[in-house]
Amino acid sequence: MIQTKANTSTGKWLQTLFAAGLLISFFLPWVFWDSSKVSGYAMPSGDFFKTSETVGGPANPFPQFSFAFYIFWVIPVLALLTAGFALLKKKTIPFAFIAGALSLSLITVFILFSSTLVDLGIGSNVSGMLKPAAYIHALSAVGLIITAFPVKNIAPKLIWLLIGPVIAYGSYKMGEKYIMGETHAATENVKADYTVNSADLIKEFITNDTVTNKKYIEKILIVNGNTSAVEVLADSTSTIKFEDSTGSYVIFSLEKNQLDLVKNIKKGDAVSLKGVCSGSIFSEILGTTSISFKRATLNKK
Repeated sequence: MIQTKANTSTGKWLQTLFAAGLLISFFLPWVFWDSSKVSGYAMPSGDFFKTSETVGGPANPFPQFSFAFYIFWVIPVLALLTAGFALLKKKTIPFAFIAGALSLSLITVFILFSSTLVDLGIGSNVSGMLKPAAYIHALSAVGLIITAFPVKNIAPKLIWLLIGPVIAYGSYKMGEKYIMGETHAATENVKADYTVNSADLIKEFITNDTVTNKKYIEKILIVNGNTSAVEVLADSTSTIKFEDSTGSYVIFSLEKNQLDLVKNIKKGDAVSLKGVCSGSIFSEILGTTSISFKRATLNKK
């Protein structure tokens, strides 16, 4: 009897502690992307993809489903409910289970997305991007699920520990596959709408990005210039960058079938690239403009 009360008391304070950790860390910076901090609540608030675009990363690929991210506002609400019920020595499930699973799924998305940014050349590694609050949130989520009462069987707790990350990983990869598998005519077989050199293109975007984006976005361009950077990524895709004296640049994401040709290109080489313009992003922090192209190929002159 005494042992049972002691266990209940310990569980009460552990649940309260983990719930508090979950609640506080949700509003603290989880990652730094190119000096831009992103907190846990950035996903449901809509700032997640805005910050990504600011640092030169991808925009929300499915903006029509942005409302689905509001579910993550449930995390702080459930954390408060869990703490309250724990202090009253009442059962904390399902609040602890759901809060923990949602938190772990959100952490998984942050990690996967940060990895994507690294592949794009934004940051050197994911661990360097992650901040203490992200680790605190993850540990609090795990602790909240493990110490949830009155469930003593480990099996349902293991399921709740895994369900969030598994669903997040699967959804992320499905979205990634959908984007990569978009059905478009091969860029190299489509006539270009415009032919420009990289310096003039950058200058045009800097002068009036609103008008220039309307002119070029989703259009096929041939861009000529001297490379400032050539990078082959882990997935066999590659990027080529043209940069001007201000630090603003044009970056092309090339198809995998271009890998053998890209390997022979060095920094400073004169090249002609053909791709679909995704538009420009101005970084207020760096004071530079980045112009990105997708489905790019080396232009056959």
